[in-house]
Amino acid sequence: MTTTTGPSTPNGAYPIGTADGSEPSGYAPPAAGALSGYSQSYVTDFTGGSLPVNWGAYEGVPGGDPSGQFAQAHVTVGGGLLQFNSYQDPAFNNDWVTGGACLCGVAGQTYGAYFVRSRLTGPGATEVELLVPDANVWPPELDFNESYGGTASTSATVHYAASDNQIARTVNVDLTKWHTWGIIWTPTSITYTVDGNVWGSVTNSAASPGQPMHLSLQQQTWCGQGWACPTAPSSLDVDWVAEYQAK
Repeated sequence: MTTTTGPSTPNGAYPIGTADGSEPSGYAPPAAGALSGYSQSYVTDFTGGSLPVNWGAYEGVPGGDPSGQFAQAHVTVGGGLLQFNSYQDPAFNNDWVTGGACLCGVAGQTYGAYFVRSRLTGPGATEVELLVPDANVWPPELDFNESYGGTASTSATVHYAASDNQIARTVNVDLTKWHTWGIIWTPTSITYTVDGNVWGSVTNSAASPGQPMHLSLQQQTWCGQGWACPTAPSSLDVDWVAEYQAK
């Protein structure tokens, strides 16, 4: 595992977005040609009052986390934001309930670049921004912003091979501030960016999935396992997402 400190001044090589004071985060989605060698394949700014077409909210117990609970009511869209809201829900015996959603109504990409502009309102549930396979198999999984319940650092982890081999990177950063998180996935490498800067990479080609994957955004609590167990309500706020394919 490698730990870095960031972010620093953007170097311009990777998108952060377009400065726009009317946006909740101060940045609109990046332009179609913002990433050299790539073309934009999808973008949404979460306008309106419901999830965009081809997005679906999670409902039920998360896989591998029997103490957790997703509910669609904990996923809201309004004021230009997609929000995942963690709070004790009377509908579930006052347990801590969270939200998740995926762009899973259309076929995913094999390789590409993905950018998410987001922040946390406080500690508690872990946020996870990740790519998961279209096929009903696991692994692979590409986590590119997983907070583990805190707000001072986050991680990226490649899960690969039937034995769930893992390669992890961590970065120290204030997650309560707005940041643009990115993952650039190729047949031979996986690169992680924050605010236009590379903060980690994996160059093991055996770890790079060669199958269609789609974007998932979610919160989870792990109270039954003794971590990421909230003590106060919190939200994961998402301003926009953008995806790119290599030309």
